[in-house]
Amino acid sequence: MLSVQQLSGGYSEEKVLKDVSFQVGRGELFGILGPNGSGKTTLMKMLSGILPFSHGNVRIKGTSISELSSKELAKIIAVLPQHSDQAFSYTVKETVSLGRYAHQTGWFQTWSDEDEAIVRQVMEQTGVSQFEHQYLNELSGGERQRVFLAMALAQEPEILLLDEPTNHLDLSFQKDLLDALKSWTKERGLTVISIFHDLNLAGLYCDRLLLLEDGKISINDVPNEVLREERIRDVYRTKIQKQPHPKIPAPQMVLLPEMLEDEDGPAVIDESLLSLSEEHIVLRSPFPLRTMSSGVVGSGTGWHQVFVNRHVPKSYDCSDHRKEMGDYLRIHGFEPGETVGMMTAVYLEDVSCQHYQEDGFSVLIVVTSGVGNAVDASRGREHSFQLSPGTINTWIFINGEITEEAFIQCIMTATEAKAKALHDLGVKDPVAGTIATGTSTDSILIAAAQRGKKLDYAGTITPLGKVIGSGVYHCTREATIKSRKRVRT
Repeated sequence: MLSVQQLSGGYSEEKVLKDVSFQVGRGELFGILGPNGSGKTTLMKMLSGILPFSHGNVRIKGTSISELSSKELAKIIAVLPQHSDQAFSYTVKETVSLGRYAHQTGWFQTWSDEDEAIVRQVMEQTGVSQFEHQYLNELSGGERQRVFLAMALAQEPEILLLDEPTNHLDLSFQKDLLDALKSWTKERGLTVISIFHDLNLAGLYCDRLLLLEDGKISINDVPNEVLREERIRDVYRTKIQKQPHPKIPAPQMVLLPEMLEDEDGPAVIDESLLSLSEEHIVLRSPFPLRTMSSGVVGSGTGWHQVFVNRHVPKSYDCSDHRKEMGDYLRIHGFEPGETVGMMTAVYLEDVSCQHYQEDGFSVLIVVTSGVGNAVDASRGREHSFQLSPGTINTWIFINGEITEEAFIQCIMTATEAKAKALHDLGVKDPVAGTIATGTSTDSILIAAAQRGKKLDYAGTITPLGKVIGSGVYHCTREATIKSRKRVRT
């Protein structure tokens, strides 16, 4: 559809673009990225024919743009610039109607039913129909941006050039606009070439990305290849981290601000922060911790500052436990969004906790253990599915910085240690009659300060893994023995 061949040029004697070559196919949503001054807008002006280039060529459907008249070009390409200023006080509908100019034989001398239908259709698609009789100077910046997009779409172009199309748009209209553009590429074969400053939006919606650096192409590839941490860090000269999108296979980038340590030094998460009552065990951290958990509230990954292990009776109704737990936390002064919340039917005074100080880092382990509904994981098929509030709840607080890999290894090491403790205590699955590996509703929390010593791994023979393995084994064993004694007496 569009071919750029060794394009060079800029303004006066300044060469902004240097030997840029790429191709964009029909129906592609193609994103152009790069820091300020990298040549994005200059490239867009050359593609639209507004700015001449000193070397190279731009071909559309095999024809050089220099061979196309402005009206012929307007039938193929529509442009939405970064800042659209309207000098005259036109209504919204009048402005959108200007997009039909390329299809007219005179100045609106041949306005047809088709023209009217297209104008109304694009106004509806861009959400500006309600403003059709208002003047542009009466609209907000975001509303005007949508009007100019409608005007561009009214041209019925084969190629749409956009310079930061979400500029001035609020979050919902950003999504609506890009959803619409994506659907038009698939359903109508519209080719969209757009400049993006927002790397995350580009990663979500674009089929391919071209990254410019100092007027040259750094890379032209699929989003997952372009949006690599080291590459974006080098080109944009800032600290950034790549994260997967939680719902779709698209890369997302997050900025890493410079964080200053507390003047009094970093706080340590230890047993002094624990409070115990008959209703719940609570740990309040002086700062948010990076967490991975299977809690009733706060599950998955996140940042949390409050941790609650709540006692419930064995007759507890588990039918809507997430809502009920959230209500419980609010009633007791805990904010669910900041809290990891678990529940157990064991008596909380039978808790086992231990703080382990190591070379450059420390670990606090807290375990409550009830094994009345113990299960051998290899014989789980012999059990009927039923939620119950029995459970072994394991908390692991790490005063150090751990990697994503280490988070997962922490869970693996802790689970192995828990299973070994149950084995050595002879805890059996009451249905299968074999040694149990846990209970059907065990929960685990890994919470890291993400400050201090870097700990890359947590396998069983690593420094962190050794502490977790021995600590979880000891605390699980001790908490289980305490709980068993209470049951027997």
